[in-house]
Amino acid sequence: ALETLKMFEKRDSRVKSAAATNLSFLYYLENELAQATDYADLAVNSDRYNPAALTNKGNTVFANGDYEKAAEFYKEALRNDSSCTEALYNLGLTYKKLNRIDEALDCFQKLHAILRDSAQVIHQIAQIYEILEDPNQAIEWLLQLISVVPTDPHILARLGKLYDNEGDKSQAFHYYYESYRYFPSNIEVIEWLGAYYID
Repeated sequence: ALETLKMFEKRDSRVKSAAATNLSFLYYLENELAQATDYADLAVNSDRYNPAALTNKGNTVFANGDYEKAAEFYKEALRNDSSCTEALYNLGLTYKKLNRIDEALDCFQKLHAILRDSAQVIHQIAQIYEILEDPNQAIEWLLQLISVVPTDPHILARLGKLYDNEGDKSQAFHYYYESYRYFPSNIEVIEWLGAYYID
């Protein structure tokens, strides 16, 4: 893939930008940040209005820990293409890192309107409500999440923990037991179930 894409580097700016965007992403996946950054720069310089190039540039900046600057690249990508879901998702993650929780929630709720059944988006919203210490909303979103991924033992265990914290032992038992059914090696779940049976 790298060799094929490198052949397009010498073409006109649109093709060069697309090739450099893909090369940047491949290097990013291989955790070669220096190469990913070089190709992200090339992609952005070849076509400043390419939302994928701007998103990749944001990703390389994010990986280097400059979250404010990463947010700027994601916002620019969204100004060029408001339907760029990758930029919106990454902007939400960036706001979470910056502890700008309300803005992160806003990003993920906009995304949820576009991608109704995205498990990743629903998971992020549920997690934000947990951070905001709103267990009822967190439970509501986690219930929505298990309708999309019904056999995820970690989500089931989180639901069990939230219900337990709310004092609803029967619902907590139900979700902890379901979690145990799908993944019987989680020590925390086994401990909770053991204590429940002792009680």
